[in-house]
Amino acid sequence: MNKETSDKTAADNTAVDGTEVDGTTQPAIASSLSDKEREAIAKLPYEQARDQLIQAVQALEAGGLDLDASMRQWEIGEALSKRAQKLLDQVRAKLDDAQAAQSSAGASAGTQSNLE
Repeated sequence: MNKETSDKTAADNTAVDGTEVDGTTQPAIASSLSDKEREAIAKLPYEQARDQLIQAVQALEAGGLDLDASMRQWEIGEALSKRAQKLLDQVRAKLDDAQAAQSSAGASAGTQSNLE
């Protein structure tokens, strides 16, 4: 493998947020989002995160942004996507818990143990 191929492979495996890629933890790449912006995104309700994500995607699809503005929109979109997914995962966990509780209650419905 030559140096150019090696550099390209390393770049392809680099995660933006310092997460694991291909079994190795990658360093975080500098972000243009401030901690304050990340905190604000982390507090958004699902619908607002989804709507802002749509806006970020539309801005990227419309084109006409310079590289820095495009990267910023992409970073905003990534943060909003993660926020929305986290909220969806929380709802899924609650639904799974409710279904498990309902199944458990249904299994004992009409039995003597349910009356005690």
